[in-house]
Amino acid sequence: MTSQRTRDRLVERLREEGISNEAVLDVIRNTPRHLFVDEALASRAYEDTALPIGYNQTISQPYIVAAMTDLIISGNPQKVLEIGTGSGYQAAVLAPLVPKIFTVERIKPLAEQARQRFRKLGLRNIRASYSDGTEGLPEFAPYDAIITTAAAEKIPQALLEQLSPEGGRLVIPVGGPARQTLTLVTRTGDTFEKAGLDPVIFVPLLTGQA
Repeated sequence: MTSQRTRDRLVERLREEGISNEAVLDVIRNTPRHLFVDEALASRAYEDTALPIGYNQTISQPYIVAAMTDLIISGNPQKVLEIGTGSGYQAAVLAPLVPKIFTVERIKPLAEQARQRFRKLGLRNIRASYSDGTEGLPEFAPYDAIITTAAAEKIPQALLEQLSPEGGRLVIPVGGPARQTLTLVTRTGDTFEKAGLDPVIFVPLLTGQA
């Protein structure tokens, strides 16, 4: 179930669902998603579904990963911040497409596991940190793009401030547990333009470290 044929089937499904960016589809095809889930779930790794990774967290559905990646790279970013490393899969998908990636995780065991996966896969352009994602990572700001893999009831001001004023893009699920909207925020100077996109379901964005 981790064969190339299985990965190809996933890519064809994503294409049918509207993902048309061939660069994104190629990365999804070549990224070993089975290494980002528990061994017991490896046979389901290339299904188009979210899967549990422990600590009440999930690895996102491949369609959502592909759609968010497409939104992020459309601005040709050189430096991206990810809030919510989780298993590390989203960062691994971005790694071949973006020169520099910074990723933040508030749950220490997940942060450590993700670092090990990045090392194993030779993904040297990802810098992983264990810290509170709602605060962003100000020491390396500004970012051309920020991607948030957990839902915020209100967009954290720190993330807006860390966007590049020259067209920085933030992709973030916004809303409560019952209703969330994937939202794209584009910064130009001190102006933030928001556009609601698709309905989504993500785990909540929490403050503090665990």
